Amino acid sequence: MTGAFVTRDGSPWTPHYLTAIDGATCIGCGRCFKVCSREVMHLHGVDDAGEILGICAGEDDDFDGELNRMVMIVDHAGRCIGCGACGRVCPKNCQTHLAADKLAA
Repeated sequence: MTGAFVTRDGSPWTPHYLTAIDGATCIGCGRCFKVCSREVMHLHGVDDAGEILGICAGEDDDFDGELNRMVMIVDHAGRCIGCGACGRVCPKNCQTHLAADKLAA
């Protein structure tokens, strides 16, 4: 992806796209999900062995007793607009963002 990015007033701007969330560091608080208007990531359940159980359907979803913890997973990276809101609210700094000019075409 090449070319200049600008804001509405013409100021230069480089989007930083969310590419990954570190599941070992993520505490599943959901703050990033709440500020994302594009549904780039979703809360997933994880069992005792560290296996992903699937998207959490709600607070009462315990995956038939298999749920150990919850983590956020990037499941629609292409929807990210690079605003960085998710990274600003993350209390664990567990997200990886790449500048638009660093992404592979």
